[in-house]
Amino acid sequence: MTEVNAAAAGSKRALRNVFWAAGFGWMFDAMDVGLLSFILVALRKDWGLTAQEAGLLGTVNLVGMAIGAVLGGYLADRIGRRPVFLFTLVVFGAFSFGSAFAGGLGIMLALRFLMGVGLGAELPVASTLVNEFAPPETRGRMVVLLESFWAAGWILAAVLAYFVIPPFGWRVAVAVGALPILLAIWIRREVPESPQFRPKQERRTRIRELFTTYKRETIALWAVWFAIAFSYYGMFLWLPSVLVDKGFSMIQSFRYVLLMTLAQLPGYFAASYLVEKWGRKATLAAFLILSGAMALCFGFSQSTGTLLLTGALLSFFNLGAWGALYAYTPENYPTAIRAAGAGFAAGFGRIGSVAAPYLVGVLVQAKIGYASIFGVFAAVLLIGTLMLLGFGVETKARRAS
Repeated sequence: MTEVNAAAAGSKRALRNVFWAAGFGWMFDAMDVGLLSFILVALRKDWGLTAQEAGLLGTVNLVGMAIGAVLGGYLADRIGRRPVFLFTLVVFGAFSFGSAFAGGLGIMLALRFLMGVGLGAELPVASTLVNEFAPPETRGRMVVLLESFWAAGWILAAVLAYFVIPPFGWRVAVAVGALPILLAIWIRREVPESPQFRPKQERRTRIRELFTTYKRETIALWAVWFAIAFSYYGMFLWLPSVLVDKGFSMIQSFRYVLLMTLAQLPGYFAASYLVEKWGRKATLAAFLILSGAMALCFGFSQSTGTLLLTGALLSFFNLGAWGALYAYTPENYPTAIRAAGAGFAAGFGRIGSVAAPYLVGVLVQAKIGYASIFGVFAAVLLIGTLMLLGFGVETKARRAS
């Protein structure tokens, strides 16, 4: 009994270490990504960027994330979760700090691309690690709570942008935002390898199972990942710019985005409860469809009050959907292809995130109204929900294999 208790205590301690190490890294990553949405406003002014060029800056970061997600997931199944988990944060942090010294659009595009590779490789591996350390009865809740660190990072980005960019400029904000990643790297030194990873297990030929044995799951996941990444990055990277274009000053837009961003945390907490109460699929579908409804309402909003209300609800439901998706994705696959399955799904989703910021820039430059632009996001989220309901399977009761 003593040995059993000791093993249980060790398992809980390992889960706690992995959860906080992943969470802090996730938070600082989100802070750097979130800062991009704010510095786009400053860069358009400082460098004289067109809306299309600003959209390209968001897009190239997401191209890197798409490549990184596939590569990171594959390597995590080949050489282990831990080494990929550690190295990707170093890559992201180094190029993030370097971007504070970019002298023009070309070098900034290159640095944002390399940042994206590191970040894209990290995210599916982090959620897979937490999934494999957590006990089945709390696994979904733990992964959603891990995702809530992303909201905390965006809140920090909004605070940093509001207080630092107007008086000191965007370069100082980016440099300050990158420094805490050093703390996250130090914390991750103690993270153990996943107990479910088997280094000698043959995996290369099993990747094909994503498209054979688990074809139904893969179709649902790829569709949902595309829909949610397309809508999230298209809407949130442009949110401060949308408010400026609607007549608010830069400082006002930063303040209002901060208020909207605060709603992300309760969205995650609600999803963390509901994934265990309703199940992963039902929670994800509900948050997706309500996110689409709020996107449509936000696009048509004119008054400050309705913009804030619909923007806050959009943050609540869209980020809650992200949390449910990260809990749901790795549970669709067995251990041997779990990280690769999550990485490939995230990589396909990044195609949507690559297209959306640039598409918004093109539509804005073509004088297309925001009601129509946000209507596109609502339609894509509806299609993703229908694909989930048609092809997705419930995974709440599944045990690790």
